[in-house]
Amino acid sequence: MTVRPACAGDAEAVRAIRNHAIEHSTALWTEIPQSPAEGAAWLARHLERGSAFVAEAGGEVAGFAVFAPWRELEGYRHTVEDSVYVREGRHGLGIGSTLLTTLITAAGAAGHHLMIAGIEAGNGASIRLHERFGFEHAGTVREAGIKFGRRLDLTLMRLAL
Repeated sequence: MTVRPACAGDAEAVRAIRNHAIEHSTALWTEIPQSPAEGAAWLARHLERGSAFVAEAGGEVAGFAVFAPWRELEGYRHTVEDSVYVREGRHGLGIGSTLLTTLITAAGAAGHHLMIAGIEAGNGASIRLHERFGFEHAGTVREAGIKFGRRLDLTLMRLAL
């Protein structure tokens, strides 16, 4: 497996991974899959910031990770939020860990101070992944969202970079 900065040519593979998460999990709190144009535009915003990475394994994009501004006001300019997604069938192979390592390193090198993870409270695998990297529980927002007809709690975790 190799991790590299994402490029525009990765848009469809990244979109497929995102859409699988949209359709089959509570990791992304929307039920509307991305169109090809939306997926390309979403990735392009991250490419402009240099904050998107993909893991390649077996000749395919096996996962991706991005960091983005946590909030838009300038007072939050040194705080980012991470997102790590692994292709279905590739979990448990260290792909998420490798991507998160890359993301933390890149965000720190870009001068960011804090990384936030917003995780659906029932996603134990993601919470454990972040804990292994030193993220601390910062709180839980009860019933912060809704998906598949049920209310979801949001666990917030933080890591000083």
